[in-house]
Amino acid sequence: MEKKSVIIIGGGAAGFFCAANLDENKFSVTILEQNTDVLQKVEISGGGRCNVTHACFDPKELARFYPRGNKELLSVFHKFQPGDTMEWFDQRNVPLKIEDDNRVFPESNSSQSIIDAMVNEVLNRNFAVKTQSVVVEIEKKEHQYIIRTNSGVYYADFVVYATGSSPKSLKLIQNLGHKIVEPVPSLFTFNIKNEALKDLMGTSFPYAEVSIPQLKMEESGPMLITHWGLSGPAILKISAWKARELADLKYRFDILVNFIGMDTQTAEEIFRNFREENPKKSIGTSKIFDITTRFWHRILWLSKVDLDKNISNISAKELQLILQNLCKNLMTVSGKSTYKDEFVTAGGVDLKEINFKNMRSKILDNFYLAGEVLNIDAVTGGFNFQACWSEAWLIAEDLNDA
Repeated sequence: MEKKSVIIIGGGAAGFFCAANLDENKFSVTILEQNTDVLQKVEISGGGRCNVTHACFDPKELARFYPRGNKELLSVFHKFQPGDTMEWFDQRNVPLKIEDDNRVFPESNSSQSIIDAMVNEVLNRNFAVKTQSVVVEIEKKEHQYIIRTNSGVYYADFVVYATGSSPKSLKLIQNLGHKIVEPVPSLFTFNIKNEALKDLMGTSFPYAEVSIPQLKMEESGPMLITHWGLSGPAILKISAWKARELADLKYRFDILVNFIGMDTQTAEEIFRNFREENPKKSIGTSKIFDITTRFWHRILWLSKVDLDKNISNISAKELQLILQNLCKNLMTVSGKSTYKDEFVTAGGVDLKEINFKNMRSKILDNFYLAGEVLNIDAVTGGFNFQACWSEAWLIAEDLNDA
């Protein structure tokens, strides 16, 4: 029986995982990657350790981490979820471990072991991997696709389109008739010039709360002061959920920051109790809240309170200022920065045009799409990769059963 040809455009997480699960007796497969190396995002993810997935094994729970694609991915995760990912790598002698925050990494702490597992699967099947192959045109001709690249022409019975969200790749798929939702950045840090943050880079807050009053959006979680402003899960989550609205605002808006994650009433109670028990302490040496001494001193400076002042002598007015600076600090965001090198976008191929039973295009025959080229994205923590593994696995299953 003559093998059918599958051309996978894009040598990233989705493209490789799809190839690694295809039946070599049925298909001859070629992966076309435009860069010099494959799996580049996998390599740099998680600081080079590769945050493979997230230990969330309930599809319904899992889908909630996706600002775009949550409804569509529910059925996908019912067929292949993080437990299946862990088992897949485990069977290929790459055991994974769950860290305290539920992110999942290889036990080796090296993204190379994840890359090797997939590359070995692909090469063991005698599939071809062509790097520096830039696709310039895709043409549908009767029952085949003609794929023209800078280094030659390929013919495919089936195409798997897993290019990521570069403008060029979105243009190519648009030319074939797919509708594109304009991409905007997701997962970014906030640029803020504010006296409360100045020269305090690296200071972290485990229980912060951040809200954007004009968008009625609030998120909580760890937060970090960076050289440019604020980052950490609380900021990244809000940037993902409101990616479109923040793009419309041109990344200029006000945020309300609660550094200690408790309302002013509770904070006031804690302050008063501390004062009763330690009436002789100076305010500067009082460790009342879960923040660094340097940051506490900054809050006192902002509140115009002398560090040496006895805690018993703090006036009601001074206390209100301290609490406001800690729990209701209004700051102006004046731009964004990319979070590490893991650039993620909201936008891509319109999800209405995809059959999520098998990731087939509803517009093009024998054409599949997966990964970041779709209008799907997640918060940080291994979720974007999980969507790639699950979608790619579905495509391989559908092809293998064909």
